[in-house]
Amino acid sequence: MVAALDTALAGVTWEVVFVDDDSPDGTAAAARDIARQDRRVRCIRRVGRRGLSSAVIEGALSSSADYVAVIDGDMQHDETRLPAMIAVLGAGADLAVGSRHVAGGDNAGLASPLREKLSGAGIRIARLVTRTDLSDPMSGFFMLRRGLFEALAARLTGQGFKILLDLVLAAPAPLKIVEIPYKFRPRAAGESKLDALVLAQFAGLLIDKALRGTVPLRFITFALVGAFGVLINLAVLEAARRLGIGFGAAQTLGTIVAMVANFWLNNQLTYRAQRLKGGRVWRGLLLFLLVCGLGAIANIGIARALYAENGSDIFSGAAGAAVGVVWNYAVSATLVWRVR
Repeated sequence: MVAALDTALAGVTWEVVFVDDDSPDGTAAAARDIARQDRRVRCIRRVGRRGLSSAVIEGALSSSADYVAVIDGDMQHDETRLPAMIAVLGAGADLAVGSRHVAGGDNAGLASPLREKLSGAGIRIARLVTRTDLSDPMSGFFMLRRGLFEALAARLTGQGFKILLDLVLAAPAPLKIVEIPYKFRPRAAGESKLDALVLAQFAGLLIDKALRGTVPLRFITFALVGAFGVLINLAVLEAARRLGIGFGAAQTLGTIVAMVANFWLNNQLTYRAQRLKGGRVWRGLLLFLLVCGLGAIANIGIARALYAENGSDIFSGAAGAAVGVVWNYAVSATLVWRVR
Protein backbone atom coordinates (compact mmCIF):
# COMPACT_ATOMS: atom_id res chain seq x y z
CA MET A 1 0.00 0.00 0.00
CA VAL A 2 2.74 2.48 0.90
CA ALA A 3 4.61 1.77 -2.33
CA ALA A 4 1.40 2.11 -4.36
CA LEU A 5 0.57 5.44 -2.72
CA ASP A 6 4.10 6.71 -3.35
CA THR A 7 3.63 6.03 -7.06
CA ALA A 8 0.04 7.30 -7.32
CA LEU A 9 0.68 10.53 -5.39
CA ALA A 10 3.96 11.55 -6.98
CA GLY A 11 4.35 15.32 -6.59
CA VAL A 12 1.70 15.50 -3.83
CA THR A 13 2.50 15.94 -0.15
CA TRP A 14 0.71 13.11 1.68
CA GLU A 15 0.65 10.90 4.73
CA VAL A 16 -1.01 7.55 5.42
CA VAL A 17 -2.50 6.53 8.76
CA PHE A 18 -3.06 2.82 9.37
CA VAL A 19 -5.61 2.18 12.12
CA ASP A 20 -5.15 -1.27 13.66
CA ASP A 21 -7.60 -2.69 16.20
CA ASP A 22 -4.90 -4.63 18.06
CA SER A 23 -4.99 -7.39 15.44
CA PRO A 24 -2.75 -10.44 16.01
CA ASP A 25 -1.43 -10.52 12.43
CA GLY A 26 1.47 -8.11 12.88
CA THR A 27 -0.10 -5.16 11.06
CA ALA A 28 0.94 -2.57 13.64
CA ALA A 29 4.52 -3.85 13.81
CA ALA A 30 4.83 -3.88 10.01
CA ALA A 31 3.48 -0.33 9.73
CA ARG A 32 5.90 0.88 12.40
CA ASP A 33 8.85 -0.76 10.66
CA ILE A 34 7.99 1.22 7.53
CA ALA A 35 7.35 4.37 9.57
CA ARG A 36 10.90 4.27 10.97
CA GLN A 37 12.15 4.83 7.42
CA ASP A 38 9.28 6.96 6.10
CA ARG A 39 7.84 9.82 8.17
CA ARG A 40 4.72 9.92 5.99
CA VAL A 41 3.59 6.62 7.54
CA ARG A 42 1.85 6.42 10.91
CA CYS A 43 -0.03 3.73 12.81
CA ILE A 44 -2.77 4.05 15.42
CA ARG A 45 -3.05 0.86 17.45
CA ARG A 46 -6.38 0.74 19.30
CA VAL A 47 -6.73 -1.47 22.37
CA GLY A 48 -10.26 -2.21 23.57
CA ARG A 49 -11.90 -0.41 20.66
CA ARG A 50 -13.03 -2.04 17.42
CA GLY A 51 -15.02 -1.27 14.32
CA LEU A 52 -14.34 0.18 10.89
CA SER A 53 -16.37 3.38 11.24
CA SER A 54 -14.83 4.39 14.55
CA ALA A 55 -11.38 3.53 13.16
CA VAL A 56 -11.96 5.84 10.20
CA ILE A 57 -13.09 8.64 12.51
CA GLU A 58 -10.02 8.35 14.75
CA GLY A 59 -7.65 8.11 11.80
CA ALA A 60 -9.16 11.10 10.01
CA LEU A 61 -9.19 13.27 13.13
CA SER A 62 -5.53 12.45 13.80
CA SER A 63 -4.46 14.13 10.55
CA SER A 64 -3.69 17.78 9.79
CA ALA A 65 -3.92 17.33 6.02
CA ASP A 66 -6.21 19.54 3.95
CA TYR A 67 -7.99 16.48 2.51
CA VAL A 68 -8.85 13.14 4.06
CA ALA A 69 -9.28 10.00 1.97
CA VAL A 70 -10.63 6.67 3.20
CA ILE A 71 -9.23 3.57 1.50
CA ASP A 72 -9.13 -0.12 2.45
CA GLY A 73 -5.83 -1.82 3.16
CA ASP A 74 -6.57 -4.92 1.07
CA MET A 75 -5.68 -3.22 -2.26
CA GLN A 76 -9.18 -3.59 -3.73
CA HIS A 77 -9.57 0.18 -4.04
CA ASP A 78 -7.67 1.85 -6.86
CA GLU A 79 -5.25 4.32 -5.28
CA THR A 80 -4.43 5.79 -8.72
CA ARG A 81 -7.81 7.58 -8.59
CA LEU A 82 -6.78 9.69 -5.59
CA PRO A 83 -5.38 12.58 -7.71
CA ALA A 84 -8.71 12.77 -9.57
CA MET A 85 -10.51 13.02 -6.23
CA ILE A 86 -8.21 15.84 -5.14
CA ALA A 87 -8.94 17.65 -8.40
CA VAL A 88 -12.75 17.56 -8.05
CA LEU A 89 -12.56 18.73 -4.44
CA GLY A 90 -10.29 21.57 -5.52
CA ALA A 91 -12.91 22.47 -8.14
CA GLY A 92 -15.61 22.90 -5.49
CA ALA A 93 -17.08 19.46 -4.73
CA ASP A 94 -17.77 18.59 -1.07
CA LEU A 95 -17.28 14.86 -1.44
CA ALA A 96 -15.49 12.70 -4.02
CA VAL A 97 -16.68 9.08 -4.05
CA GLY A 98 -14.99 6.19 -5.78
CA SER A 99 -17.73 4.37 -7.68
CA ARG A 100 -17.85 0.92 -9.25
CA HIS A 101 -21.15 1.65 -10.97
CA VAL A 102 -20.56 4.67 -13.22
CA ALA A 103 -19.08 4.60 -16.72
CA GLY A 104 -15.50 3.39 -16.44
CA GLY A 105 -16.08 1.63 -13.11
CA ASP A 106 -16.02 -2.12 -12.46
CA ASN A 107 -17.11 -4.27 -9.50
CA ALA A 108 -15.36 -7.47 -10.63
CA GLY A 109 -13.61 -7.67 -7.25
CA LEU A 110 -16.81 -8.82 -5.54
CA ALA A 111 -15.99 -12.37 -4.59
CA SER A 112 -19.34 -14.09 -5.09
CA PRO A 113 -22.88 -13.73 -6.46
CA LEU A 114 -24.12 -13.45 -2.85
CA ARG A 115 -21.90 -10.45 -2.21
CA GLU A 116 -23.15 -8.87 -5.43
CA LYS A 117 -26.77 -9.36 -4.35
CA LEU A 118 -26.13 -8.00 -0.84
CA SER A 119 -24.25 -5.01 -2.23
CA GLY A 120 -27.01 -4.34 -4.77
CA ALA A 121 -29.72 -4.50 -2.10
CA GLY A 122 -27.79 -2.11 0.12
CA ILE A 123 -27.27 0.34 -2.75
CA ARG A 124 -30.97 0.43 -3.63
CA ILE A 125 -32.01 1.05 -0.01
CA ALA A 126 -29.30 3.67 0.56
CA ARG A 127 -30.26 5.66 -2.54
CA LEU A 128 -33.89 5.62 -1.46
CA VAL A 129 -33.07 6.87 2.04
CA THR A 130 -30.42 9.46 1.17
CA ARG A 131 -32.38 10.79 -1.82
CA THR A 132 -29.18 11.25 -3.77
CA ASP A 133 -28.13 10.08 -7.19
CA LEU A 134 -25.12 8.25 -5.76
CA SER A 135 -24.56 5.13 -7.84
CA ASP A 136 -22.37 3.58 -5.11
CA PRO A 137 -23.53 4.83 -1.68
CA MET A 138 -22.01 1.72 -0.07
CA SER A 139 -18.53 2.65 -1.27
CA GLY A 140 -15.69 2.56 1.23
CA PHE A 141 -13.42 4.67 -0.99
CA PHE A 142 -13.94 8.44 -0.81
CA MET A 143 -12.33 11.81 -0.04
CA LEU A 144 -13.44 15.09 1.51
CA ARG A 145 -11.95 18.17 3.12
CA ARG A 146 -10.72 17.59 6.65
CA GLY A 147 -12.66 20.66 7.86
CA LEU A 148 -15.93 19.18 6.60
CA PHE A 149 -15.14 15.83 8.20
CA GLU A 150 -14.44 17.53 11.53
CA ALA A 151 -17.72 19.47 11.28
CA LEU A 152 -19.68 16.24 10.74
CA ALA A 153 -17.73 14.02 13.15
CA ALA A 154 -19.90 14.76 16.19
CA ARG A 155 -23.00 13.73 14.22
CA LEU A 156 -21.64 10.31 13.21
CA THR A 157 -22.76 7.11 14.93
CA GLY A 158 -19.28 5.58 14.70
CA GLN A 159 -20.78 2.10 14.36
CA GLY A 160 -21.00 -0.37 11.52
CA PHE A 161 -19.02 -0.48 8.29
CA LYS A 162 -20.69 1.98 5.93
CA ILE A 163 -19.34 5.33 7.12
CA LEU A 164 -19.94 7.05 3.77
CA LEU A 165 -23.68 6.66 4.23
CA ASP A 166 -23.32 7.93 7.80
CA LEU A 167 -21.50 11.04 6.54
CA VAL A 168 -24.09 11.81 3.87
CA LEU A 169 -26.97 11.41 6.35
CA ALA A 170 -25.15 13.47 8.99
CA ALA A 171 -24.77 16.52 6.75
CA PRO A 172 -27.31 19.24 7.69
CA ALA A 173 -27.55 20.28 4.01
CA PRO A 174 -27.15 18.28 0.78
CA LEU A 175 -23.53 17.75 -0.17
CA LYS A 176 -22.13 18.41 -3.64
CA ILE A 177 -20.95 14.91 -4.54
CA VAL A 178 -18.85 13.86 -7.54
CA GLU A 179 -18.33 10.18 -8.31
CA ILE A 180 -14.99 8.99 -9.66
CA PRO A 181 -15.04 5.66 -11.56
CA TYR A 182 -12.62 2.97 -10.44
CA LYS A 183 -12.13 -0.74 -10.90
CA PHE A 184 -12.77 -2.79 -7.78
CA ARG A 185 -9.84 -5.19 -7.75
CA PRO A 186 -9.68 -8.73 -6.31
CA ARG A 187 -8.78 -8.80 -2.62
CA ALA A 188 -5.04 -9.14 -1.91
CA ALA A 189 -5.52 -10.10 1.76
CA GLY A 190 -8.11 -10.34 4.52
CA GLU A 191 -11.79 -11.26 4.44
CA SER A 192 -14.95 -9.48 3.37
CA LYS A 193 -17.05 -7.72 6.00
CA LEU A 194 -20.13 -7.65 3.79
CA ASP A 195 -22.78 -10.14 4.84
CA ALA A 196 -26.47 -10.16 5.76
CA LEU A 197 -25.67 -9.04 9.32
CA VAL A 198 -23.86 -5.95 8.02
CA LEU A 199 -27.02 -5.06 6.10
CA ALA A 200 -28.95 -5.45 9.36
CA GLN A 201 -26.52 -2.98 10.96
CA PHE A 202 -27.13 -0.76 7.97
CA ALA A 203 -30.89 -0.88 8.68
CA GLY A 204 -30.18 0.07 12.29
CA LEU A 205 -28.20 3.10 11.09
CA LEU A 206 -31.19 4.27 9.05
CA ILE A 207 -33.47 3.94 12.10
CA ASP A 208 -30.95 5.86 14.20
CA LYS A 209 -30.90 8.71 11.70
CA ALA A 210 -34.70 8.71 11.49
CA LEU A 211 -34.85 9.09 15.30
CA ARG A 212 -32.14 11.79 15.13
CA GLY A 213 -29.93 9.94 17.58
CA THR A 214 -32.39 10.22 20.49
CA VAL A 215 -32.10 6.47 21.12
CA PRO A 216 -28.68 4.74 21.05
CA LEU A 217 -28.17 2.74 17.87
CA ARG A 218 -26.95 -0.26 19.84
CA PHE A 219 -30.11 -0.26 21.98
CA ILE A 220 -32.25 -0.17 18.81
CA THR A 221 -30.42 -3.20 17.45
CA PHE A 222 -30.67 -5.01 20.81
CA ALA A 223 -34.42 -4.37 20.94
CA LEU A 224 -34.90 -5.57 17.35
CA VAL A 225 -33.02 -8.76 18.17
CA GLY A 226 -35.26 -9.19 21.21
CA ALA A 227 -38.37 -8.81 19.04
CA PHE A 228 -37.04 -11.48 16.70
CA GLY A 229 -36.48 -13.68 19.76
CA VAL A 230 -40.18 -13.41 20.61
CA LEU A 231 -41.04 -14.82 17.18
CA ILE A 232 -38.59 -17.69 17.71
CA ASN A 233 -40.11 -18.38 21.13
CA LEU A 234 -43.62 -18.57 19.66
CA ALA A 235 -42.47 -20.80 16.78
CA VAL A 236 -40.76 -23.29 19.10
CA LEU A 237 -43.73 -23.22 21.47
CA GLU A 238 -46.13 -24.04 18.63
CA ALA A 239 -43.91 -26.81 17.27
CA ALA A 240 -43.49 -28.38 20.71
CA ARG A 241 -47.22 -28.28 21.40
CA ARG A 242 -47.90 -30.07 18.12
CA LEU A 243 -45.52 -32.79 19.26
CA GLY A 244 -47.65 -33.27 22.36
CA ILE A 245 -45.37 -31.52 24.83
CA GLY A 246 -47.16 -29.81 27.74
CA PHE A 247 -47.50 -26.02 27.71
CA GLY A 248 -45.12 -25.41 30.61
CA ALA A 249 -42.33 -27.53 29.13
CA ALA A 250 -42.97 -26.16 25.62
CA GLN A 251 -42.81 -22.55 26.84
CA THR A 252 -39.62 -23.26 28.76
CA LEU A 253 -38.04 -24.85 25.68
CA GLY A 254 -39.13 -21.93 23.49
CA THR A 255 -37.72 -19.41 25.97
CA ILE A 256 -34.34 -21.15 26.12
CA VAL A 257 -34.07 -21.45 22.33
CA ALA A 258 -35.02 -17.78 21.97
CA MET A 259 -32.39 -16.73 24.52
CA VAL A 260 -29.68 -18.72 22.73
CA ALA A 261 -30.72 -17.25 19.37
CA ASN A 262 -30.74 -13.73 20.84
CA PHE A 263 -27.27 -14.27 22.28
CA TRP A 264 -25.92 -15.40 18.91
CA LEU A 265 -27.53 -12.50 17.02
CA ASN A 266 -26.36 -9.92 19.56
CA ASN A 267 -22.85 -11.36 19.44
CA GLN A 268 -22.80 -11.18 15.64
CA LEU A 269 -24.76 -7.96 15.18
CA THR A 270 -25.31 -5.69 18.19
CA TYR A 271 -21.83 -6.23 19.61
CA ARG A 272 -20.09 -7.19 16.38
CA ALA A 273 -17.13 -4.91 17.11
CA GLN A 274 -16.39 -6.74 20.38
CA ARG A 275 -17.97 -10.12 19.69
CA LEU A 276 -16.93 -13.05 21.83
CA LYS A 277 -14.84 -15.82 20.31
CA GLY A 278 -13.51 -19.20 21.34
CA GLY A 279 -14.07 -20.27 24.92
CA ARG A 280 -15.42 -16.84 25.86
CA VAL A 281 -18.57 -17.60 23.84
CA TRP A 282 -19.73 -20.25 26.33
CA ARG A 283 -19.01 -18.05 29.34
CA GLY A 284 -20.85 -15.21 27.63
CA LEU A 285 -23.83 -17.44 26.81
CA LEU A 286 -24.18 -18.55 30.44
CA LEU A 287 -23.98 -14.94 31.64
CA PHE A 288 -26.52 -13.87 29.03
CA LEU A 289 -28.97 -16.59 30.10
CA LEU A 290 -28.57 -15.48 33.71
CA VAL A 291 -29.06 -11.81 32.80
CA CYS A 292 -32.17 -12.55 30.75
CA GLY A 293 -33.54 -14.76 33.52
CA LEU A 294 -33.23 -11.91 36.00
CA GLY A 295 -34.73 -9.57 33.42
CA ALA A 296 -37.72 -11.88 33.09
CA ILE A 297 -38.20 -11.84 36.87
CA ALA A 298 -38.09 -8.02 36.86
CA ASN A 299 -40.49 -7.95 33.92
CA ILE A 300 -43.07 -10.14 35.66
CA GLY A 301 -42.69 -8.43 39.04
CA ILE A 302 -43.19 -4.90 37.71
CA ALA A 303 -46.05 -5.95 35.45
CA ARG A 304 -47.87 -7.59 38.38
CA ALA A 305 -47.33 -4.56 40.61
CA LEU A 306 -48.67 -2.17 37.97
CA TYR A 307 -51.61 -4.43 37.21
CA ALA A 308 -52.55 -4.49 40.87
CA GLU A 309 -52.40 -0.70 40.87
CA ASN A 310 -54.37 0.14 37.70
CA GLY A 311 -55.83 -3.12 36.34
CA SER A 312 -54.60 -2.46 32.77
CA ASP A 313 -53.27 -5.60 31.04
CA ILE A 314 -51.64 -3.88 28.07
CA PHE A 315 -50.05 -1.00 29.98
CA SER A 316 -48.73 -3.22 32.76
CA GLY A 317 -47.37 -5.82 30.35
CA ALA A 318 -45.73 -3.23 28.13
CA ALA A 319 -44.13 -1.47 31.08
CA GLY A 320 -42.80 -4.75 32.43
CA ALA A 321 -41.43 -5.72 29.02
CA ALA A 322 -39.76 -2.31 28.60
CA VAL A 323 -38.04 -2.61 31.97
CA GLY A 324 -36.92 -6.12 31.05
CA VAL A 325 -35.39 -4.96 27.75
CA VAL A 326 -33.57 -2.03 29.37
CA TRP A 327 -32.28 -4.32 32.13
CA ASN A 328 -31.06 -6.95 29.67
CA TYR A 329 -29.38 -4.31 27.52
CA ALA A 330 -27.63 -2.49 30.35
CA VAL A 331 -26.40 -5.57 32.19
CA SER A 332 -25.41 -7.44 29.02
CA ALA A 333 -23.25 -4.50 27.92
CA THR A 334 -21.67 -4.37 31.38
CA LEU A 335 -21.07 -8.07 32.01
CA VAL A 336 -21.32 -10.06 28.78
CA TRP A 337 -19.85 -7.79 26.12
CA ARG A 338 -17.90 -5.29 28.18
CA VAL A 339 -14.79 -3.88 26.55
CA ARG A 340 -11.70 -5.46 28.09
